[in-house]
Amino acid sequence: MHRRRVTVLAERLTAMLPPASSLLDVGCGDGTIAELVSSAVPGLSVAGAEYSPRPNCAIPCLGFDGIHLPYQDKSFDGCVLVDVLHHTQHPLATLLDAVRVSRDFILIKDHIAESSLDRWILRVMDWIGNRPHGVTLPYAYLSGRQWQELYRGAGLIEVRTERTIPLYPPPFSFVFGRNLHFITLLRKQAEIGGRG
Repeated sequence: MHRRRVTVLAERLTAMLPPASSLLDVGCGDGTIAELVSSAVPGLSVAGAEYSPRPNCAIPCLGFDGIHLPYQDKSFDGCVLVDVLHHTQHPLATLLDAVRVSRDFILIKDHIAESSLDRWILRVMDWIGNRPHGVTLPYAYLSGRQWQELYRGAGLIEVRTERTIPLYPPPFSFVFGRNLHFITLLRKQAEIGGRG
C-alpha cells in the first residue's frame, strides 16, 4: 500500500508542476516522492528540507527546525509540502517560510477533517503510518474553512485543487479515502496580480 501511495502522489503532483522549474520538498522524508516527480517533470530540479534528515535520502536534503527553512528568500520557483502541515504546531509559520523561499507557487497535499469521524480516521491513519518512525503527532487536522483561512494568512490564492486521489484500493478506500485527502496548487498573490 505504501508503494501505491507514493506512486499515486507522485503522478498527481507531477500533473501540477511546470517543467524546467526548481522545487523544494519541505518535509521530504526519504525523498522518494520528490525523486519520482523529478524524473517525470522535464528539467525539474529538486532539493529537500527535513526536521530529521535521513542519511539515505534520495534527494539533496538539509535539516531545519520545522519552521525556518535554511534557504534565502525566493531560492526556488516553488515548494511542495506533502502531509507536513498537520504535523506542525504552527502551520501558518511553516507555510509562511515556504512562501518566503518561493518565487511563484506552493503545492500542498494534506487532509481535510469536517467531522469527528474524519478526525478519528485520520488519527488512526497517522498513528499507523508515522508512530513507528518517531514522527510528531499533534493530529492538527483542518476543515476546509480553516485551510482557506490559512491560505489567506499566507497571502496565497488557490489555483487548482484535486480531491479524488486514489491512494488506497477497495475496500480500504471506503474508509481511508472518503475525500479526506487533497492536493492544492496555490500562487503568491503578487504573482497573480502581476499576471492579470
